[in-house]
Amino acid sequence: MDTKIGSLDTCKAETNTVGCLSSDGVSAIQSFVPTTFVNSSESTLGRHLARRLVQVGITDVFSVPGDFNLTLLDHLLAEPGLNLIGCCNELNAGYAADGYARSRGVGACVVTFTVGGLSVLNAIAGAYSENLPVICIVGGPNSNDYGTNRILHHTIGLPDFSQELRCFQNVTCYQAVVNNLEDSHELIDTAVSTALKESKPVYISISCNLPAIPHPTFIRDPVPYSLTPKLSNRMGLEAAVEATVEFLNKAVKPMQYGSIGWSVGATLGYAQAKPEKRVIACIGDGSFQVTAQDVSTMLRCEQRTIIFLINNGGYTIEVEIHDGPYNVIKNWNYTGLVDAIHNGEGKCWTTKVNFSQL
Repeated sequence: MDTKIGSLDTCKAETNTVGCLSSDGVSAIQSFVPTTFVNSSESTLGRHLARRLVQVGITDVFSVPGDFNLTLLDHLLAEPGLNLIGCCNELNAGYAADGYARSRGVGACVVTFTVGGLSVLNAIAGAYSENLPVICIVGGPNSNDYGTNRILHHTIGLPDFSQELRCFQNVTCYQAVVNNLEDSHELIDTAVSTALKESKPVYISISCNLPAIPHPTFIRDPVPYSLTPKLSNRMGLEAAVEATVEFLNKAVKPMQYGSIGWSVGATLGYAQAKPEKRVIACIGDGSFQVTAQDVSTMLRCEQRTIIFLINNGGYTIEVEIHDGPYNVIKNWNYTGLVDAIHNGEGKCWTTKVNFSQL
């Protein structure tokens, strides 16, 4: 049976979580939101996008401000059901959306054009490989700049603005470039629904001069669409797990592989998606050095996360594949670094455990 998102039906589920686990462990999509009319001050492109995100179960969006997305961020902030979380860099914003999507079934991040988009690209590629519906929103060039020979800042110095789009075409299942209001409603709805149906990231670029402009198509809630939940074959899944465990038990030198391990950014997003639970994360020193800045965001959000930082002295996965001096990284005073980030504001406790002394 199809599940309608934003349907005209008056029935409403207890939650509007997308991709939540039912009592029998089967992934299901739940969201029933009746169509209502909004006043003219809320019938803008930015508020329409914000309502659509809330409607599919997103309550937290991870962002980094930039010249091209500031007005859009204002309109996302104005949405009562949406919480905007500022990250220290775009890569971590993408990883946070990744971790959030793993828990909630869908996540979102907002960055600025090119300098931000190309920075978040690696996280979106990771979400693509992991089949995670992450909605990557980019504040794009002014709609009046398209088709001109103008060279904009935050670009590669060419009047062609399509470089970022071409990059995202390889790591997203749908791309929407919104540079006029007439088809923006359809483009945004198609992008969001495609992310959920395909369980892959999508790319939405919104011209920086459009978020505050009202349009008749935004007077109503987003257009209803249907999604068919993808049900897992429980017997097949159990058989696959048993076969995997048997294979690993026979391995002489088993190892677990991760593209970047479990990063601080992913932990931030996962913990934000589960505020009622304490999240425990095990992070290697290599991954931590790449993403450490957003420990400050975790403190600002008053998360109760517990991080076990495993100090391997370098890139352990690469050592197992092929060892060399390039796999060794500079050792940090990790507890001292976190204490400095904490700076006496909020609740934080650190300690160092030396296993050689146990």
